[in-house]
Amino acid sequence: MRMTELYAVGEKSEIGTYVFTEEKILNFARKYDPQRFHTDKDAARDTMFGGLCASGWHTTAAWMQCFLKYWMAEISRLKSEGLEPPNLGPSPGFQKLQWLKPVFVDETISYSVTFLSGRPLASRPSWHVNSILCEGVNQDGIPVIRFESSVLEFE
Repeated sequence: MRMTELYAVGEKSEIGTYVFTEEKILNFARKYDPQRFHTDKDAARDTMFGGLCASGWHTTAAWMQCFLKYWMAEISRLKSEGLEPPNLGPSPGFQKLQWLKPVFVDETISYSVTFLSGRPLASRPSWHVNSILCEGVNQDGIPVIRFESSVLEFE
C-alpha cells in the first residue's frame, strides 16, 4: 500500500509530545550544541533568550523521535487491519526549517505530520517520494518548529 492510498493530501496526524526538561536540554546541548543559552542557565539569563532554552536541533530530533514511535504504532495498526503498510526508507532531505520560538525548560511540545504529496520517481518507477510538513507547537498552541521533509517509499 502506498502513502497516497492511505493519506489524503493535507491530512494531519498528531504524532506525540515531548517534554523539554532541564536535564534533557543540558544533556543534548552539552553533546551537540554547547552554546551558553543551552548549557548554562545563569549565563542564559544574559542572552537574548533570557533563560535556558533547548537547541533547535534538539526540537528537530525530538520530532523525529516522536515520528518513529508514531510510525511503528501505525505499522502495527495497519497490519492488524489486514493492510500492508508502506515501506518507508530514508529521507533524501528537508527544506524550509524554521525554529519559530525558543523552547524553554518544562515546555511540552506536541508534534504533527501533514501529508503534502507523493509521486513515483522517474529514475526508479518502483520507488516513490513523499513530501510531508513537520510541525511542533508548545503547550499554549504556539508554533515553535516547522519544516518540510521528503521520505522515500519503495517496494
